[in-house]
Amino acid sequence: MIILLLAVQIGVCFGQSGNNLPKPSDVVAMYKQYNIQRVRMYGPNPETLDALRGSYIELILDVPNGDLKRLADSQTEANTWIRDNVQMYNDVRFKYISVGNEVKPGDTAGNGSILIEAIQNIDKALSEAGLGIPVSTTTYMGAFTHTDLPSRGRFSNEYRNFLQPVIYISWYASDFLCSVLVFEHIFLRHSIKKSKFLLHIHCVIRATLPNNLSYKNLFDANLDSVYAALDKSGGESLEVVVSESGWPTQGGPGASVGNAETYINNLIQHVKNGSPRRPGKAIETYIFAMFDENERANEDRYFGLFLPTTRQLKYAVNFN
Repeated sequence: MIILLLAVQIGVCFGQSGNNLPKPSDVVAMYKQYNIQRVRMYGPNPETLDALRGSYIELILDVPNGDLKRLADSQTEANTWIRDNVQMYNDVRFKYISVGNEVKPGDTAGNGSILIEAIQNIDKALSEAGLGIPVSTTTYMGAFTHTDLPSRGRFSNEYRNFLQPVIYISWYASDFLCSVLVFEHIFLRHSIKKSKFLLHIHCVIRATLPNNLSYKNLFDANLDSVYAALDKSGGESLEVVVSESGWPTQGGPGASVGNAETYINNLIQHVKNGSPRRPGKAIETYIFAMFDENERANEDRYFGLFLPTTRQLKYAVNFN
């Protein structure tokens, strides 16, 4: 029997894009069994929220992208969303509300001011309900450029104005949510030595000016390029929450059980110590994902820590 002792900064995403997943109550029981103290959900699910009642498991709850236009257009709709999905579950520990996930400027949800207006309406609804839950959105590495040298990292031209209002709102919450999926956003696009992706500590990428920091893996390099971009955009006081990071066991080049096991175990240990730009402070990180999800596409189906039908770990995980 494997007993997992989860470091407090680590969470696991519970995606629900599968038709063979365990019942939500059984999933929450697994979080308790393995001492997983944080969870991210990509939208409200009443059964799961009910199962989380009184559990002391902290929750990032997403507002799905498809809801943003409606919530941006109507404060009443935003109030109702908060009433039905947050207020009704006053014994669930909501850590953040993420209004949208990886919304792109060309998306329907990213059209005009829809995203920021939805965030503002949700924030106002929480305030009027007397709930001090931080509100932001989750972005991803595709919003950034010049990430090859972390100190040069900045928002791309397309995203800079789009996300600037989000940075101002996130300033009040003190946290900025960003997915750092090394496999999806780097491994498939570049030919770089595998050990740099898998967080092997012996592998130096390069030192970067002006602070002459050395980077031994691409997770740190990407995370610190986000910090550099925030510093250039008035978000220097923000802490980055890594809202997704993981590795698939099959489905594409570099996807294997061995690579996933290496990446996840190194990630769990690595984030305890911060990054070169922000050393000594644990990085709040959410592993993607709890289960393989058979309704996702391509390698996204195989990011799970657990098989959904047997509920068994796919590989050994050491959370100590």
